[in-house]
Amino acid sequence: MRPAPDTPTARHALAACHTLAAPAHSELIIKKSRFIGCVQPMADRASAQAAVAALWRQHPGAAHVCWALRAGGQSAAVDDGEPGGTAGRPMLQVLQHQALDAVLASVVRYFGGVKLGAGALLRAYTDTIAQALRDAPKVSLQPMQTLHCQLPYALEGWLRREIEAAGAQLLAVQHGARVTLQLRLPQAQAARLMQRVNDNGQGLVQWCPAPR
Repeated sequence: MRPAPDTPTARHALAACHTLAAPAHSELIIKKSRFIGCVQPMADRASAQAAVAALWRQHPGAAHVCWALRAGGQSAAVDDGEPGGTAGRPMLQVLQHQALDAVLASVVRYFGGVKLGAGALLRAYTDTIAQALRDAPKVSLQPMQTLHCQLPYALEGWLRREIEAAGAQLLAVQHGARVTLQLRLPQAQAARLMQRVNDNGQGLVQWCPAPR
């Protein structure tokens, strides 16, 4: 698998502002080859790989399962045996041009016995995903923020309740000399949660910069 992160130019010009509310599908027949497209919400690469593995189980006779993921720094483009640059990258560019993030685009191809040239393949994969996106329900993408903090063991239960009440997602917990928590929540709510914790945490909760 070859990661294909967005370029800085693409990020500035095509900042992601939407994601998908639900999966959507499409199907094209081109010179007897069957292209089955799916676009769906996807948070990260591990989830995308699991979804692609499920597609292989559903389509054991397929020739290729090509896919593209745009999920912040975890973007990827996979040609799965098709000529380089004819499948994964074009699908990723469709997601970029439609300003979508946290989305997996996949195309299952059943080979029909007629070989397609590079240009025809590129159009086939692009058109399959574009058609799926035409009817896909889109929602505004809420900017998220990841926070890290350290605190005494005595405050762990209290802070977990605060995190749950704020609707934040607890990503990781480490127990050492102090408890270290990693959480994720909408950016608009992050400052409010930090202020509430600072006001009620007796000055014992330390917010840390994100590890590099």
